[in-house]
Amino acid sequence: MPVMKRRSFGVPEMLLFLSVAILVIVVAVPVLLILYTSFFVDGHFNAGQVMSILSEPDIYEALLNSLFIASGTCIMSTFIGTLFAWLVVRTDLPYKGFMKTLFLVPFMLPSFIGAIAWKMLLSPRSGYINILLMDLFNLEEPVFDIYGYGGIMAIETMYLFPFVFIQVCGALERMDPTLEESARISGASLLTITRKITLPLMAPSIMSGALLIVLYSMAHFGTVAVLGMENGIFNIPVLIYEKIHQSAGSFDSIRAGTVMAAVLIVSAAFIIWLQNKVLSRGRYQIIAGKSFRPMEVKLRGLRIPLFIFCLAYIGFTIVLPTVTIFLVGGLSTYGVDITWENLSLDNYKFILFEWDLTRDAIWNSVSLGLGAAVITMFAGVMISYVIVKMQVRGKGILEFLGMLPFSVPGSVIALGVILAWSGKFGINLYNTVWIILVSYIARYMAFSLKANSAALEQVHDSLVEAARACGAGMGQALKDIVLPLVRPGMFAAFFLIFLPAMRELTVSIMLYAPTTRTIGVAIYTLNEDGETVLSAALAGIALIIIVTGQSVIKYFQNRKAG
Repeated sequence: MPVMKRRSFGVPEMLLFLSVAILVIVVAVPVLLILYTSFFVDGHFNAGQVMSILSEPDIYEALLNSLFIASGTCIMSTFIGTLFAWLVVRTDLPYKGFMKTLFLVPFMLPSFIGAIAWKMLLSPRSGYINILLMDLFNLEEPVFDIYGYGGIMAIETMYLFPFVFIQVCGALERMDPTLEESARISGASLLTITRKITLPLMAPSIMSGALLIVLYSMAHFGTVAVLGMENGIFNIPVLIYEKIHQSAGSFDSIRAGTVMAAVLIVSAAFIIWLQNKVLSRGRYQIIAGKSFRPMEVKLRGLRIPLFIFCLAYIGFTIVLPTVTIFLVGGLSTYGVDITWENLSLDNYKFILFEWDLTRDAIWNSVSLGLGAAVITMFAGVMISYVIVKMQVRGKGILEFLGMLPFSVPGSVIALGVILAWSGKFGINLYNTVWIILVSYIARYMAFSLKANSAALEQVHDSLVEAARACGAGMGQALKDIVLPLVRPGMFAAFFLIFLPAMRELTVSIMLYAPTTRTIGVAIYTLNEDGETVLSAALAGIALIIIVTGQSVIKYFQNRKAG
């Protein structure tokens, strides 16, 4: 009788098992617990209580605020991002490469720090711009009031428009110019060509970026918390934070938080589905099968004015608030005139070398960022290998679980981790630094999967097969062949995780304890406690760390390209 060969548990099986275990533990369990806690009471499905919670006035108002702010931010960001993308790709605007880099700067800066800066500039009574205008024109009332829907939308627009800008730039650079040239030969004006050809062809990219802005705006905590709560404006993430922290984590508040989190999960799922639907529509085919250069529109007399307008926009939205942060951080007291006599480095020295709170926050952010980046980098390359290289059933589920936290708001991840790791399974990480680390791993796993999957796609299977044919085991082939070849992708994943973790606020604000504050939490709490100059000084230090990190990434990317 034939003897059945027993299947051994080798390296591929171990990789698959570990990949499934990691994603189930850090992603699936927290999200499923949110949905279970939302809809089940004492083990029984209870939709009535869900509707009762959603009908509460403050939750209903938070939902409307989230939709209203996201819609306004989306409209403004889409217009600005599309305009600037068209200028830097399809016109003869001077220094287009430099301008494109400048328009990407807001992408790397924390929006809540920008909100703090604009609060210093445009708060009704103490904002420097309002004070200047009131003194110049003898006004009794301030000109601007940053505390409101308009201020929140404007600040979020400043930092979210790159989502549309990046998408539209990529589409415009790949679009077949013969379509527009044919219309021009037929006598169509520039306005007609733009309205009837360019914009319809750009619609998928514009809508894709716009939907991402809606997703991120609905998930934003910092901007609304800094500028909205003064006038009683709050969105869902802010209300989740308020309910859980004001009630010291009572079960009723957690249940209300899970219902609101479930709303965000459903909203995110719908937005992602709609985005995929838009991008998959076959009638938007704009890339031809040959190489080409996009048609360049001559701006003529508008060339210099539009260049000055672009520089003015960057100066007003990025340079001005950034300079304000550093200058206010150098003052002894917020509100005094910004003069050389009133400026010093005392606050920066105090924060870096004397005050334990901020030194601990910097240490926590650096150590958490490094820990999350290293763990997620190695876990990501392992999971990516299973997804890209191994022929196993259900690997699409692995990819879905890995990308799920990217499309789910940070407040949802934080709430799910609270439910999962506060003693429910015999492990209590609440009020420890470890619960923040677990949240970061879940939150940024998608970044590692994207970077490592792209690198693994370029490694041909024949290389591993050749190593196996020469007698190398699977583990040795992975160590000697695959890992060295995907090292650039691993480094890219490391920095893509480390820098966002350094400036993260939405997850950390839900999970921090007195001894586990991060830089983002310390900046926010200092600002809320009225320590404006110390908050600004710490924000300035955070910006230096972020910009330095981005410069290191750019250096290595250019070196690799060279």
